[in-house]
Amino acid sequence: MSSHAKITAVLTAHPGKAADLRALLVGMAPLCRAEPGNLRWDVWQDRAHGERYVLDELYLDGAAVEAHRKTMHYQNYLAKVPELAQRSAWVLEAVAVR
Repeated sequence: MSSHAKITAVLTAHPGKAADLRALLVGMAPLCRAEPGNLRWDVWQDRAHGERYVLDELYLDGAAVEAHRKTMHYQNYLAKVPELAQRSAWVLEAVAVR
């Protein structure tokens, strides 16, 4: 069993805020990918609902997730998201992963 931690977050932009949300998420990508313990940090856009984005994150372990949450860029993201989008996020544990 892997000790990896996966985060999936779904963000749906408030009306008129989709471009700002996209810019925030795209700007986060290189910062998050450079973190020790980060294995993946991808931004996806829903084809059917262009205002909806999905973050697909993978970390080495729970300690890497905690370190991620303490970074300035993550704190900045958390401060900006409420004005830009509705957000739901889950930290997942591997059960049957290839």
